[in-house]
Amino acid sequence: MDTVLLVKAAIMGVVEGLTEFLPISSTGHLILAGALLGFDDEKAKVFDIAIQTGAILAVIIVYWKKIRDTVAALPTSRQAQRFTVNVLIAFIPAVILGLLFGKAIKAHLFTPVVVASTFILGGFIILWAEKRPQSEARIQNLDSMTPLDALKVGLVQCLAMIPGTSRSGATIIGGMLLGLSRRAATDFSFFLAIPTLIGAGAYSLYKERALLSMADLPLFGVGLLFSFVNAWICVRWLLGYISTHNFVPFAWYRIAFGLVVLGTAWSGLVSWAP
Repeated sequence: MDTVLLVKAAIMGVVEGLTEFLPISSTGHLILAGALLGFDDEKAKVFDIAIQTGAILAVIIVYWKKIRDTVAALPTSRQAQRFTVNVLIAFIPAVILGLLFGKAIKAHLFTPVVVASTFILGGFIILWAEKRPQSEARIQNLDSMTPLDALKVGLVQCLAMIPGTSRSGATIIGGMLLGLSRRAATDFSFFLAIPTLIGAGAYSLYKERALLSMADLPLFGVGLLFSFVNAWICVRWLLGYISTHNFVPFAWYRIAFGLVVLGTAWSGLVSWAP
């Protein structure tokens, strides 16, 4: 395996791990990083989705006690059953819309300029959402969520099919606008990510299996490893951060980064590959 290619895989893994669970769009950053690195062919697109599994493993480890207790209590606990059903309800819209429109979205919207534009728009939405007093949150913990609340969050998650939107940003900020506290929205976003990203990764690998071979294992292994390590660090940091901070800094980052990408694209300073 080409050493340069493995280095690119490691860089992409770091990008995925650091951005997957922040409201700044991992897909958007992977598209931009791939364009700069020349790592943006059809196999690279499968790689970008597959290495999300490493990030999800980090979430499973961080939330292992909650996951283990929920699974153990499923046969007898209505609370555990309700929580599991809520996650499944929220997961379903992404499955349906992904199967219907995923191919068209990848064909037409996976470009640096689209990513930059949605970065900026998403930043302003976060600023607007953070103006709402958190004391007005109707749902302070996950046990207070209803199936209808879960469905609404699941529908909002579908906005993240547009690259640059951010799955975490859509579910966390969308959840807050729907009445969840910042912590409840963040926790639910993490749990919802488990079936969503594992499902997306497995489906992508199966669908594009003709592009892959055993020789690609080192490439994917490096990406998964770096994705996992950086996601684990990021998730633990984010859970501490949200206890005393809001998402406004991420909004300004999105706006500034989006403007830089648009400016360099239009000026020709950076030759962003479509």
